[in-house]
Amino acid sequence: MDAPKRTRRNAKALRRTMSLPEVLLWIGLKARRLEGLHFRKQHPIGPYVLDFYCDALRLAVEVDGYAHDTGDRPRRDARRDAWLLAQGIRTLRIPAIEVLASVDDTLATILANAGADPLRPSGPPPPEGEDLGASDAPPLGELSRSD
Repeated sequence: MDAPKRTRRNAKALRRTMSLPEVLLWIGLKARRLEGLHFRKQHPIGPYVLDFYCDALRLAVEVDGYAHDTGDRPRRDARRDAWLLAQGIRTLRIPAIEVLASVDDTLATILANAGADPLRPSGPPPPEGEDLGASDAPPLGELSRSD
């Protein structure tokens, strides 16, 4: 998904100024260290910059500091999460204090939520009423033969 030039510039700047909890979590996510999943840091999508994003899971991971609990931030975060969900992207919000307490527990939380809902590897969410279990496609990693 494309992002405006301004959002891409903002993402680039944010990559250089990540918070300590973001840096610690990034160490556990980068280079496919989490079960081979590829995450991007400070990834621009539409008008937003996601702390971490895994395209294969269509999952955004947001590390929320204290400021996310004050003022109009909860409402703004909810609006952002709804917009992302409309694009087929789930958001997992993790308090920064939890990352600081245990990066390993945070990584386990991400893994536990990675398969929480059936998701397509890419594209928008399925149309209402579509059965995700029924598919004519072969299982992932297998090829169909037309002998």
